[in-house]
Amino acid sequence: MGCAISGLAAKAEFGDRTTEESGAGAAYPSEDQIQMIKESWKVIQDDIAKVGIIMFVRLFETHPECKDVFFLFRDVEDLERLRTSRELRAHGLRVMSLIEKSVARLDQLERLEALALELGKSHYHYNAPPKYYSTMFQLVTSLMKHGYEEESNRQSHLALSPKGRPDKKNTAL
Repeated sequence: MGCAISGLAAKAEFGDRTTEESGAGAAYPSEDQIQMIKESWKVIQDDIAKVGIIMFVRLFETHPECKDVFFLFRDVEDLERLRTSRELRAHGLRVMSLIEKSVARLDQLERLEALALELGKSHYHYNAPPKYYSTMFQLVTSLMKHGYEEESNRQSHLALSPKGRPDKKNTAL
């Protein structure tokens, strides 16, 4: 299943803007790319709390060292416990809400920059390492690109016990 954001993957460069429009030579998406991003966001917009959980669980699966940044999650080894954590749900919702605001402001550069600056300041105070920001971006765009339904189904399948999995037959009588 594809979506509009997959068109961005083939385009490594953003649209051209003048230095006055975009700041000191910063890259900024074209109007068509902004529209593609907004259309792609609609794929996951209706259930952003669930998508936030999926995103963070995937982050912790692929980069377990990231849990060290989160005081509440650093000692949690059981991913199922994370999937049902109210704290992770709340944080995932805050992150996804910020992404939603960012998507809405893609055509309002000054407001978008102010939002990013505020986010950077708060994460600086939490000592959150910037090296994971690109990983988070990749996870979000992946969810937008393929639709969160597929990822949600994968997570649900993994959470089922082998007895409850549809592909496993119970041979015990």
